[in-house]
Amino acid sequence: MHVERASDDIYIFTSDRYAQVTASLIISNGTGVLIDTMLYPSEAARIALHARQHCPNGVRYIIYTGHEADHTYGAFLFPRAEIIAHERAREIILEKGPPALVRARESLPEMGPVMLRPPTITFSGGSFMLRLPGKTLEIMHMPGHTADGCSVLLHEERILFAGDAVMALPTVVNGDAMQLKASIERAAAMSLEYIVQGHGELILRGEIKDTLKRQVGYLDNLMQKVQRVVDTGGARDDVRAITIESCGLSRVLLNGTVGQLHTSNVLSLYDRYAQERPAGAFAAIEDEAEPAVKPSGRAATKAKKTTTSTATSRWTSLRMI
Repeated sequence: MHVERASDDIYIFTSDRYAQVTASLIISNGTGVLIDTMLYPSEAARIALHARQHCPNGVRYIIYTGHEADHTYGAFLFPRAEIIAHERAREIILEKGPPALVRARESLPEMGPVMLRPPTITFSGGSFMLRLPGKTLEIMHMPGHTADGCSVLLHEERILFAGDAVMALPTVVNGDAMQLKASIERAAAMSLEYIVQGHGELILRGEIKDTLKRQVGYLDNLMQKVQRVVDTGGARDDVRAITIESCGLSRVLLNGTVGQLHTSNVLSLYDRYAQERPAGAFAAIEDEAEPAVKPSGRAATKAKKTTTSTATSRWTSLRMI
């Protein structure tokens, strides 16, 4: 795990085991605020040790930027901390968290010690303000990656801890692409010193505009290309031909996991758009394409085969969904 000291009282942790997921520790007058907690207990334990060394008053608050396992599983190591999140995160963790943890333990025995900790403080509006000595943290609802996604703005230093609203490759498997685009554009409109992505490296002030523009462009291209396949009656497997590069981003991101994430994006969007398409729409397209006078004789026909296979990866198998 990589540890970076962003300022005298801010530390950023980046996993070297799970898609460069990040967690951040903000210290205010000896008290810690932890934004996300890592997936693996071994990495969360290193954060807990770091907090004991630098926060004499302990970690008082944990902020979940989303309900998923890579943001929440390490919270059991901070039993005295209040946990702040969107109210939807609490609902999802209570409903779907226990069976998801059982599955995680079956695939990874090291998850044995993990205990779920639902949020103890929730909000439902646009934002929630947490004020500490010298620190004002605004927890903002930033949906799109998931319905409960949040980002945290540290006002005094103009740092956005974006959660999965901003990550090296935008992902929408369990969310909404248009909502995510709006959240990224909202982040782009802020005056920031830098952004801590949910997954990936820091985005510095001079890089923010171009980086977020590329992320919005990726989503626009992704939606347009998948919609085109659906509109022309393409099969589900046809969207696999849509590459990351054709959507404006590189596959050399997040230690090589973006290929699987991109495939999951295109397949999930295809499923969504195909379901939304009116019944009989494909037949109407085919009828329009037929000639006015049909040739005599038996016409050869070809049937497209569809597949119900689902993109799977360590990433998707550990999402709390």
